[in-house]
Amino acid sequence: MSTTAISVKGLKKSFKDKEVLKGLNFEVQKGEIFALLGSNGAGKTTAVNILSTLLNPDAGQVNISGFDVQRQADHVRQSISLTGQFAALDGMQTGRENLVMIAKLRGVSKPTQIANELLARFNLTDAANQRADKYSGGMKRRLDIAMSLIGKPEVIFLDEPTTGLDPEARIEVWNTVKELANGGTTILLTTQYLEEAEQLADRIAILHGGKIITTGTLAELKEMFPPAKVEYIEKQPTLEEIFLAIIGKKEEI
Repeated sequence: MSTTAISVKGLKKSFKDKEVLKGLNFEVQKGEIFALLGSNGAGKTTAVNILSTLLNPDAGQVNISGFDVQRQADHVRQSISLTGQFAALDGMQTGRENLVMIAKLRGVSKPTQIANELLARFNLTDAANQRADKYSGGMKRRLDIAMSLIGKPEVIFLDEPTTGLDPEARIEVWNTVKELANGGTTILLTTQYLEEAEQLADRIAILHGGKIITTGTLAELKEMFPPAKVEYIEKQPTLEEIFLAIIGKKEEI
């Protein structure tokens, strides 16, 4: 049995004359939290849209759970879930009604039971009968992630899941993501927050200029930090320092 949940080889995508992805290569193992880290406009959302079958690539091969995203898109959709940058909730419905609606759309048996289990798991039981537009930012995001779990997807894409959230809500979402991974779900997370990648990811890929310029664990990335600078730093280099150093090196070439 393959332990690879996501395989990306030579992925390219252009919009008009602008080449956004210039040959992405990476693999994500089952049960891993993999962070695609890059500044705004680096191509993170484009990559996720291709991986989740929303956009066709110009070139390259992408396999999710053993299925080709172009030739077997229906199979891919059945094994994944995508949470975008903005919570996809019906604000007029209660938290429970949102969950039940998605469970029915996905043909899950016992939708109300599933909804109640997810409300409890995401600490939303007390707010279950409130309209979703009355929820705080963190609660909306937790509900959004809960909805994405219906049908038990093998792979979850979280595209900048904490954009616009306050620090407390961000920590709530981080704890939720860690719990999901502990349960064996594979998570591909895109973020421009270095701290988020540092907190969550088993491995981090730095996307810059349409290419992945390095991939590794946080410890491996710290080892890449220029030794000359480490001499003057009392503490371990932060991911931000590593990110800037690696990008700086690439721009000098």
